[in-house]
Amino acid sequence: MGDAKQQDDPVLKTKAVLENIAARKSVRKYLKKEVEEEKITAMLKAGMAAPSGMDRRPWEFVVVTDRAALDSMAAGLPYAKMLTQAPMAIVVCGDSTRSSYWYVDCSAVTQNVLLAAEALGLGAVWTAAYPYEDRIGIVRKYTNMPEQIVPLCIIPVGYPDGPQKAKDKYDESKIHRNKF
Repeated sequence: MGDAKQQDDPVLKTKAVLENIAARKSVRKYLKKEVEEEKITAMLKAGMAAPSGMDRRPWEFVVVTDRAALDSMAAGLPYAKMLTQAPMAIVVCGDSTRSSYWYVDCSAVTQNVLLAAEALGLGAVWTAAYPYEDRIGIVRKYTNMPEQIVPLCIIPVGYPDGPQKAKDKYDESKIHRNKF
């Protein structure tokens, strides 16, 4: 009954969304537990709910569960070593022929995927491929993506190994009113 009430109460709904945003953290250690297919689909649906300039939706996704591919990408990507522990990763890509601002739309997609992972009790972290040609090449090599598809990032995903704490990043000194 409490869940039904929360779904109907805009204040509770808003609170839950804001708490999820504040709770999101970068998780780099994972349990040896597979991520259920319905959770993968939920993250992808959340990603595709992102805003898109002129509704171009230039995003594409590669869901990587192949252990050899994850380990190989971990070996070649300097800031994605946690792929060796992650049971899966989502590569967020953009079709550069659909939009010259594909990376902006795909950044919004990535944030949605990260927030969905948090809401689903999963851990995830954003690791960059774009704009680094060497990293892009490594991701292309292990995902076989066509030339017009550019990997923005690789999101390792899994069940967190141990408690994680979100950082409070609110900084009032970054806020300017009316003028800088």
